[in-house]
Amino acid sequence: MKTKFSLLFILISVFAFSQIEEKKLDELIQNTLKTFDVPGISVGIIKDGKVVYSKGFGVRSITNNQKMTDETLVGIASNSKGFTATALAMLADEGKLKFDDKVSKYIPEFQMNDAYVSQEVTIKDLITHRAGLGLGQGDLMFFPEGGPLTVNDIIHNVRYLKPENSFRSTLDYNNIMFIVAGEVIHRVSGLSWAEFIEQRILKPVGMTSSYGSYNRAKAANVPNIIDAHAPVDGKVIQVPHDWNETGNAAGGIMSNIKDMNIWAEFLVNGFTTKDGKKLVTDKQIQQLWNLQISTPVALKNPYDTNFNGYGLGWFVTDVKGHKQVYHTGGLIGTVTQFTLIPDLKLGIVVLTNQQSGAAFSAITNTVKDAYLGVADRNWLKLYGERMAKIEAEYAKGKKEVFAKSDTFKKDKNSQIKSEQIAGTYTDPWFGDVMVSKEGNSFRIFCKNSPRLKGELLPYSPNVMIAKWDDRSYDADAFVNFNLDENGKAEGMRLKPISDITDFSFDFEDLDLQRTK
Repeated sequence: MKTKFSLLFILISVFAFSQIEEKKLDELIQNTLKTFDVPGISVGIIKDGKVVYSKGFGVRSITNNQKMTDETLVGIASNSKGFTATALAMLADEGKLKFDDKVSKYIPEFQMNDAYVSQEVTIKDLITHRAGLGLGQGDLMFFPEGGPLTVNDIIHNVRYLKPENSFRSTLDYNNIMFIVAGEVIHRVSGLSWAEFIEQRILKPVGMTSSYGSYNRAKAANVPNIIDAHAPVDGKVIQVPHDWNETGNAAGGIMSNIKDMNIWAEFLVNGFTTKDGKKLVTDKQIQQLWNLQISTPVALKNPYDTNFNGYGLGWFVTDVKGHKQVYHTGGLIGTVTQFTLIPDLKLGIVVLTNQQSGAAFSAITNTVKDAYLGVADRNWLKLYGERMAKIEAEYAKGKKEVFAKSDTFKKDKNSQIKSEQIAGTYTDPWFGDVMVSKEGNSFRIFCKNSPRLKGELLPYSPNVMIAKWDDRSYDADAFVNFNLDENGKAEGMRLKPISDITDFSFDFEDLDLQRTK
C-alpha cells in the first residue's frame, strides 16, 4: 500500500509540474500585455510530440485593432540564425562544404581587417560570433532598413571593420558574419538565402505559412501580419517594419506560432519531418547544438546554470540539469524568443509586436518553471518592477542630457559655428555623413542609412546631440567634433547618450573623417 501511495504521489507531482494550467497561462499573457504595453503576443508550446498551447492575444496592429492569432505572421528576427546554420549543415551532409572550410574558398574576395584572419576564418567562425568583430559591429550597413548597400557591398566593407577582440578569443554577437554565411549558402547552392530556406527547409518541415523574408511575405499579400510598435515619449505607436533584405540570413524570416511549433517539434524530434525525412544527420546536429564558444556564468543564478555560450546558430546552456537550446530575436518594434529543452521534448515560442524583451522572458520563464518543477516565482512581477526602475533611470539620464543642452543653447558665444563643422564626413565601411546648416538649425544625414537623419543640438563647445527624426529609435547620440588648431572640424565620433540604445546602432565603431 505504501509503495502504491508513493507511486501515486510521484505521478501526481509529475503531472502537476508537467504543464502550466491553460487558464493561468491565458491570464499571465493578458497581464503581460498590460504590464509592458505590448499590443499583441502569440505563444506556442509543444511537449512530447503534441501541441499543448497555440494562441494569440491582443491585436496585431493598433491602427486596425485586428486580433493577434496563432496564425499572425511576425518577423522572428535573429531566430532566423538557426535556419541559416541548419542550411549549412544540410549542405555539409551533401558534401558541398565543411564547417571548417575557409570562407575564402567560397567567397574569394572576402577579407577581414587582419591578413592572417582573412586567410584563416572559417564558416564555423562566421556562425559562432568568434571572428573578432564586436557586438553589433557593422550593423549600420543594413540597419535601420532602407539603405542602398548590397550583400556584396557589405562583404567588401568588412575589411574596414577593425575587430574589437582577437580572433576566436571571445563571443561577440555579430550579424554581419551571418550575412556572409548567407552568401556562402547562395554561392554553394545557386539559390538566394530566402529561396533555399523556403524550398529546402520551410516547405519540407511543413511551415507552409512562413516566408524567407518580409518582402516575400508582402509580395504574397499575406493579410494576417503584424505592424511593428515601439514606445515613444511613454506611448506605444506603430512604426514601419524594419528589416533590410541584405540582412535576411541574420534575421529575415516571417513566421507564426503554428509554424514555429512545427519547427520546434521538428528539431526536438532529431531534425525529422512529420513524414519521417531526416534533414540533418546526427553528426551535424552534434555540431549545431554543442558549445562552440562559452561566456561567463554567474555563480548564483535562477536556473543553477553551469555553462552558457553559443553553438552554431543557437545559444546553448543548462537549466536545472537539462540542456537548453534557445535564441531571441529583435527588430525595431518586435521581439521574439524560441526555447527548446530537447530531453524533455519541450519547446516554447513567444512572438510579439513590441520591443519589450521582458515580456517574452516573463512568459517563457513561467512556462519553463512549470515543466522543470520549480514553484511559481512570479516572473511578471519581477520583470515589471525591474523594467520600471531601469526605464525611470534611463528617462532621468536622457532628461538631464537635454536639460544641459537647453542651458548651453543660451550661451551663443560658446556654440560651434557652421563654418567649423558643415561638410561631409566619411567612414570607410559606413560611407558619407553630411552635416549642414538649415535655417537656424544644424542637420545630420547618413547617406547609406537614409532613415538615420535628424537635428543637431548644441551641448558643449565641440559636442552636439544628434536627435533623430524617427523618435522610435531611442538612439540619440553625442557627436564629438575633433577640431584642429583653427577650430575647424577634422573628424567626428558618435556615442549614444543612453545605454538603452540598441547595440545595432553601432555609432562608436565609426571613425568619420572630414572629406569636404
